[in-house]
Amino acid sequence: MKRKIYKLIAAVLLCIMLTACGEDPEMARFQKDIDDFCMKISEIDTAINSIDASSDADAAVTELLEYLDELDLVFRSFAKLDFPEEFDYLEDTAREAGDYMTTAVKSFHDAYGNGSYNENTAEYAQGNYNRAYKRIQIIISFLHGETPEDVDLTSED
Repeated sequence: MKRKIYKLIAAVLLCIMLTACGEDPEMARFQKDIDDFCMKISEIDTAINSIDASSDADAAVTELLEYLDELDLVFRSFAKLDFPEEFDYLEDTAREAGDYMTTAVKSFHDAYGNGSYNENTAEYAQGNYNRAYKRIQIIISFLHGETPEDVDLTSED
């Protein structure tokens, strides 16, 4: 998961460096929206990774689920972005990312529900979480004018 976040942070930095004066206002707004999205998920990832699970397991689970709820909101907002015309083809992939994250978060809630842990549900949640992030990585690659190495959206990696 950290590897994916580092790639997204690198993409954010690249977006910032590529921002130029006098560019199309729609594109500038879109770049800002993408930068904001990447920064928010990076912040949430940092918060998730700083949870101290050794102190109080119930509190750690509650904190994790709250951060995942926040992540879901960020992904759903991303899914609603109006991509510039030249990137319209990525809108469906953004919606898929949002849908996968929503399913992942709901499944994580189910996996940790009622004070117990369901490993199968957690694995299902993790798979959807991975699918959501894979779509984000693919979108960012295309936005940078690169063709991703693996655009197979049927796998989790």
